Amino acid sequence: MTKRDYYEVLGVSRSATSDEVKKAYRQMALKYHPDRNPGDKEAEARFKEAAEAYEVLHDQNKKHIYDQYGHEGLHGTGFQGFSNFDDIFSSFSDIFGDVFGFSSGRRSSRRRPSRGADLRYDAFITLEEASHGTELELEIPKTEPCDSCGGTGAEPGSSPEVCSMCGGKGQVYRTQGFFTISTTCSHCRGIGQVIPKPCKTCRGSASVTRKKKLKVKIPPGVDTGATMRLTGEGELGEFGGPPGDLYVFIEIKPHDTFIRQGDDLYIEVTVSFVQAVLGTTLSVNTLDGEVEVDIKAGTQPGEIYTIKDKGIKHLRANGHGSLNVGVKVEIPKKLSKEQEDLLRKYAELSQDGVKNPPRGKKKLFNRF
Repeated sequence: MTKRDYYEVLGVSRSATSDEVKKAYRQMALKYHPDRNPGDKEAEARFKEAAEAYEVLHDQNKKHIYDQYGHEGLHGTGFQGFSNFDDIFSSFSDIFGDVFGFSSGRRSSRRRPSRGADLRYDAFITLEEASHGTELELEIPKTEPCDSCGGTGAEPGSSPEVCSMCGGKGQVYRTQGFFTISTTCSHCRGIGQVIPKPCKTCRGSASVTRKKKLKVKIPPGVDTGATMRLTGEGELGEFGGPPGDLYVFIEIKPHDTFIRQGDDLYIEVTVSFVQAVLGTTLSVNTLDGEVEVDIKAGTQPGEIYTIKDKGIKHLRANGHGSLNVGVKVEIPKKLSKEQEDLLRKYAELSQDGVKNPPRGKKKLFNRF
């Protein structure tokens, strides 16, 4: 079955803010929550559909990919949707605990392992690097398990203890009419454990932030907007969950000489009006050195000469784009007397009307 557009599912526009997306999801989840619609298969489907839409649209990286490539683009991010209600409630426990307060005997209220957040890195490279490919060394601040406590958060020689307030469940319950309402335990913050002696290195957080160096190979032919995914190089997961991914977004720096359009390059050269009239041969820069371009006689201003296979390498195919050489004709502002005399002779032969020389200046054609 073809998936519906996520913006349509939540009833928001593509320009909706994060708060608007969250508000729309709250309304949908409240309406189709399984505790309010027991046995209603259609409500269950709508509930899962809304959760999947929210999971994508509230995550800026996934949203960016979805806006560009739609549902197909999300396949490369590892996002597979939700297989059951437990996945949804564990992923959005903050929303369901703090906003809705719904619970069910079928689901464990203890906080479960959750995947770490994805990271984004904006890489700026030169046009030459984009054409030939390059290798970047990135320095990424990452959250990693604390070495001192082994990721427990407790001082070496001690260990976390079961929370006395919630009995290790992570949530406390109260019954109100039809619903059993659960809220996150304020004593252990939903973890189910407390640390009486926090680790001095990480202060009980079980993790520390370090700068990690990564090498990324950029293939030839990339352009601004290209995205590279490094699996498992994102933030550390919670409660034993897998780490997120790192997305490297490529942006090409402006070039002093060339303009890029797709895999084609554009460059402008200047010739004198005599060279444009009589023709000439010019040495023109490319990204791989110089090439000679024959400027034919009678070339007009703005005329373009195309040199094949001297552009950017195709990213997913063999060959290169073209180099397009635009011609600019330069008109001299000053002439020597001899140059002016010759041009006036040319004007006479071609019967082109031109201005007379300034008064007091010897006139070449007075004898006529």
